[in-house]
Amino acid sequence: MMDNHGKHELRDSRDILGCALGAQDGLIGKVTDFYLDDEVWVVRYLVVETTEAEEARKVLIMPVVLGRPDWAGKLLPVTVTREQIMGSPDIDTDKPVSRQQEMGYRGYYGYGKYWGGGGLFGAAVYPDILQAGLEPQAQDPADQPDDPHLRSGNVLMRYFVHATDGDIGHVSGFIIDDKSWAIRYLIVQTSNWWPGSQVRVAPETIEDVNWAECMISLETTRKALRESPPYHRSQDIRQ
Repeated sequence: MMDNHGKHELRDSRDILGCALGAQDGLIGKVTDFYLDDEVWVVRYLVVETTEAEEARKVLIMPVVLGRPDWAGKLLPVTVTREQIMGSPDIDTDKPVSRQQEMGYRGYYGYGKYWGGGGLFGAAVYPDILQAGLEPQAQDPADQPDDPHLRSGNVLMRYFVHATDGDIGHVSGFIIDDKSWAIRYLIVQTSNWWPGSQVRVAPETIEDVNWAECMISLETTRKALRESPPYHRSQDIRQ
């Protein structure tokens, strides 16, 4: 397992998209999307489109196998091989991923369970707890309803956002902690109401996500958001 305990930073999700994935024996593809958990707002999987000529496909990569990102080189190293990645189970990345599918996927890699421990990843904040044999014991949910809670980041970036007193705009990105892979903020483009501005919205202010209506409702007012500092992607992101 690569050392993933060094300095961590906040990253705009749009800077993560397009990063190359570096397996132990060479490059394997690029990040095209990610799946986030809509209960605790953390990235569970990166969606990688492989570059293998005869077997090009989309695969899921969990943060547990990520090493320290090379953001300047737009490279995400992983601790698995190209063969392991190409041999991973097929999962339809155009649909929400079910818990039952995840159980088969983690079984292939030997991951621990991220559910049942009370933290972002099992009992911990960081994904390296999910190395085989380190996770807290929790009952597999094979007999529970198939309720995914994993959603495409690309899909969410088309969702409209409503404050308590009216429309605001739409989601245009996310600010992600590159160590815990937690979603620290949603980036909201306010062009529907306040032209030319982007603001940061903490997940804690989300009252509801209506997947059928493609809408996110907040427990805050338009005035409060307008008075918050605007977000500029070109500037450093601070917590």
